[in-house]
This record gives sequence, C-alpha cells and structure tokens, in this order.
Amino acid sequence: MSPGWQDLRQQAQALRERRVGSEELVREHLRRIDEQRELGAFLHVDRDAALQAARAADAARAAGDARPLLGLPLAHKDVFVTRDMPASAGSRMLQGYRSPFDATVVERLRDAGAVCLGKTNMDEFAMGSSNENSAFGPVRNPWDPQAIAGGSSGGSAAAVAARMVPAATGSDTGGSIRQPAAMCGITGIKPTYGLCSRYGMIAYASSLDQAGVLARSAWDCALVLGQMAGFDPRDSTSAQQPAQDYTGELDAPLADATAARPLAGLRIGLPRQWFGDGLAAEVEQPVREALRRMQQLGAELLDIDLPRSELAVAAYYILAPAEASSNLARFDGVRYGHRSRDSSDLRDLYANSRAEGFGAEVKRRILIGTYVLSHGYYDAYYLQAQKIRRLIAEDLRDALVHRCDLIAGPVSPTVAWDLGDKPDPLAQYLADVYTLPASLAGLPAMSLPAGFGSGEHARRPVGLQLVARHFGEPLLLRAAHHLQQASDWHLRSPQD
Repeated sequence: MSPGWQDLRQQAQALRERRVGSEELVREHLRRIDEQRELGAFLHVDRDAALQAARAADAARAAGDARPLLGLPLAHKDVFVTRDMPASAGSRMLQGYRSPFDATVVERLRDAGAVCLGKTNMDEFAMGSSNENSAFGPVRNPWDPQAIAGGSSGGSAAAVAARMVPAATGSDTGGSIRQPAAMCGITGIKPTYGLCSRYGMIAYASSLDQAGVLARSAWDCALVLGQMAGFDPRDSTSAQQPAQDYTGELDAPLADATAARPLAGLRIGLPRQWFGDGLAAEVEQPVREALRRMQQLGAELLDIDLPRSELAVAAYYILAPAEASSNLARFDGVRYGHRSRDSSDLRDLYANSRAEGFGAEVKRRILIGTYVLSHGYYDAYYLQAQKIRRLIAEDLRDALVHRCDLIAGPVSPTVAWDLGDKPDPLAQYLADVYTLPASLAGLPAMSLPAGFGSGEHARRPVGLQLVARHFGEPLLLRAAHHLQQASDWHLRSPQD
C-alpha cells in the first residue's frame, strides 16, 4: 500500500518501525496534492519547507526522538496564522498577509513534530456552509466534484478525504468542522469551547469559535487533539484543563462492557426534533443504521426532547453576526489588510477598502450584526438571542445529566448539494440546524462517516453526529472508536 493511502495511525507506526521515512511520506502527499489541484483544497503549499522539516524529523528520529507526531504530515486551515506561510482566512482582505507569530495550535503541533504541508481553503472568515464563499474559489467534494465539500473547513475536509494529508486542523463556529467532515465522509471533532486555544485563530465569533481536527478516524482525531489541547495563558477564554492523551483511553471498557458489547451501559439520546420534518430520507436511513450498529455494540437508545433546539438557527444568526461585526471592524485599510487605491480621503479609504476586500456573505453578516447591535434593536434582538442561547444550553445539559451519556443524530439535513445549487443564503443557513445547538452550548461534538445517500446521490457521504457533556471528549472519542472498529465507513476512499 502506498504511504499516501494510509491513515495517521498506520503512518505513525510505519515511522516508528522505520519502514518508511518522513521525507518519503511528505513527497507522497505532495504528489497527491499536485494531482488533485482541481479540487481547490489548498490555498498555499510550502513544498520546500515541508521537505526540509521532514528531513529534520528523520534525523531527529534516528537520534532517538520519539515525539507523538514526529514526521507526520498535516495541513492547517487558513484561519490559523503562521509566521512562515500566508494567512488569508479565505479573504482578499488578508491576501498575502504574513503573521509575525504562529497560532498556539500551529505552534503545539509543530512542537509535537508534525510537518505542515500548507494552508487549506475555507469560506471567507469562516462564514459559510458550503466553501463557496472563499475569495479564491470553491472547494469541490472528492467524492463528487460537482458537489460542495461543506464549510467552512471544506478545504481541510476535502484534503483529508482525497488522502492529500492524513489529518488537518479546522475551526468550528456553528458546525464548520462537523458539516464538511460529514459531506466528505471523514471524521471531525469540535472539542469543548476553551479546550483548544484560540490565540492566533482569526476571529469570526469569539464566543463560538473553536479549533478542532479532521482526520480519517476517531483514533487519528484523538492523537492530534491530544497535542493541540491544553490551557494557554495567552487566550482569555482558554479552559484550565491539562493536556490529555486521548488515544490511551480509546480502548478502555465502559463499566458494563464486554468484548462483544463494548458500548454496554452507554445511554444515547435521540432528539425527536432532529428526526422530524426537514430531514431527508437518504440521510435518516444511514444515520439510523449507524445507531442500530451502536445498539448492537451494547448502547441503549433513548428518545429525548430538545424543545428549543429548533430556535438555534435564529439565535445563532443574530449572535454570530453581531460578534463578527465587532471582530471585523479592525480590517479598515489602515493598519493591515487590503487598502483601496481609489480613495480621496480617510472616509473613502475605510469604505472602499472594506467594500473591495470583503465578499458578499461577509458584508451581509457585518450588516446584520451591526443592525442587531444598534440603538433600539439591541434589546429586541441581541439580548433575546442570548436568552434563547441559554435555554438551548440548559436543554442539552439537562438531557446529558439526567437522561443520557451522549446525544446522537444527523449532522446535516441533506447530503452535499451541487455547487451553485443554493444561492439563497437562508437555505444554506438551515443546513446548520443540527450542529448549532452544541456550538451555542459550547459542548464537544463529532461527525462520523455513516454511509451514503441514494439514487443520484449514491456517492455523497452521510455523517452521524455525537454530542457529549463539557470536557466529555474521552467518552465521545471512545464511543466513536468502538463504532469504527465495528464498521468500515471511515475506511472508504473516493478512489475506491
């Protein structure tokens, strides 16, 4: 088997056993990136630096270095600043920008020995559900190039699905890791808010943005997340949680587990509101089949109610644009970023720079956010949305404390749609209906491959979503790992 087709776990083992070198791995992945440029997954590939880092990793391993990610290739979503590569956040506003420092996530993964191959495409400033909002072109789905890859971490998802890299970082504000992971048939995890540092992550909505991982399997996600997570004094929202080896707990049995029933004793809640009108039959059937597989492994399935989860879309699309309006005010053409050449005074400079630098969706959300924060509308919209957010979080917390250990359901109401098929932004906003509640509550959540659509969508993947309590990543990853040990959806490749 070619090294480029193996997952992160297999590559790590091959490197430890000296069956392959990091330079060989990196060259194989660079070749695959070159062969699949038409997918638009990468915005920047740093070939020379990646090969240099791979050679250094091989030398370090020969000298006895045993860091967890030593020599393993990965990529970063372009929302993370990097001092040695551009960081554009998918926007012309930051085209060509180079940061004087690395994001904490970038720094920690490099310190763990990972070799970064480049920066992946994304919806501009992480605003989008399809990766069609990138200023540098859309990302195409490796399973069906006529379809979207999902957003906003679509470049990372497509890169992993097409085996350009075995893992990549992403960011999730309202579903931006889980949704592209589901649509590209890979595994993605959004950890508890605050578990991974946001320092150096270009902000969209600061109370919602969270760094995470996209990879082939739960084991791969656990390996990378363990190196990313941990308290960072440079991030005021960072949780006082120590770093953790998540891979060491994946095979740990639950209290009532047996070899044949590793999920015995696990209670999984199925929200009635997530399986009603609006969920496509070609999505519901694979999701329920995956849940039946978990039931066969010993899990108990329970029907639960999340009565206010249907308000999540309305609340999110008030709160997130409000925060975006504030965060993006810094991009004014003066300090850094795009500066208009067609300006006669300072007022024109501000207006023209922002008009030229921002895309249509970013402008739309800035306008919405400015409106709901304006005098006379703050109480009517923003404060009400904050109250709804609290109620949604209380519903989830009550279910996870008193009724179940995990909550499960679909990731998206449909499979990936065709590029250009949903020009109406409201139709795209509704694609986040199942991912938004966990984001508003700051809970950890995962997307796992669960099968494919039907008919003309038979090559468009479907994802199963799992949600856990705050800092419940060990249980979340363990349940996902056991499901993947008993299924093969995560092993499928677009090249099969």
